[in-house]
Amino acid sequence: MNLSSNPGVSVVMATYYGKAYLAEQLASVLAQLLPGDELIIVDDGSQDGSLELIEALASPLVRCVRNPHNLGVLATFERGLLMSSKDIVFLCDQDDVWLPGKRNAVVQAFESDPGLWVVISDAEVIDARGQLIEPSFMAMRGGFRGSFWQTLVSNRYLGCAMALRRELLCVALPIPRQVPMHDMWFGALASLLGSVHYISRPQIQYRRHGANASPAGSQNWLLMVRWRVALVLALIARLSAWAVGRHAPQWLKAERPGVSKK
Repeated sequence: MNLSSNPGVSVVMATYYGKAYLAEQLASVLAQLLPGDELIIVDDGSQDGSLELIEALASPLVRCVRNPHNLGVLATFERGLLMSSKDIVFLCDQDDVWLPGKRNAVVQAFESDPGLWVVISDAEVIDARGQLIEPSFMAMRGGFRGSFWQTLVSNRYLGCAMALRRELLCVALPIPRQVPMHDMWFGALASLLGSVHYISRPQIQYRRHGANASPAGSQNWLLMVRWRVALVLALIARLSAWAVGRHAPQWLKAERPGVSKK
């Protein structure tokens, strides 16, 4: 992808009762966006003043919509992704903080390899007050491992640290409602169909607090097994549909690149 012909990026954020941390995150994102970029925010029915805070920004880069009723994480991110228009799409949570240089580091990774479908970075882990808990999220998980089989064993795809090439969305949307989370779905597809690049230097501060949408602790093993089965079945159904469809994508006919790491 030649970014000189389409220099902008889309940042897609889902919000839900996130006013406590939203202003800091918005400031950290908008400080890095360029005139050709867009920040798309989909609010899932907050009543805490989040929407008013966003509207007060009055930024030409921000597009904000509100769900007619609470739809949940998957449907909210899906709506934002469908609204996006740029070749590189960042996933963004409401309560984290972008570290300086994140946009440029990710864009440069995509520019360097046209076969990349996902770029993911490490993240610092902070608490509700912004104090550092751990310098590396991936180190806490035993390091980044992005292959399909490794993802089934222990998912390392952290949505707020990911960016996607638009081609992936052509396959990944709509998001099957039975999959565990959108980030795991995107990561698994990218590991099978394209290549994934890992930036080992943290590009965000990932905030852990009592209201996180993603789980922080260990999960019931039976639930984990059910999630994996649901993911595999969804992947089989989606890839089968694409394989027999009228517009079979080129990746079905070409050798699939592997996972690259930096």
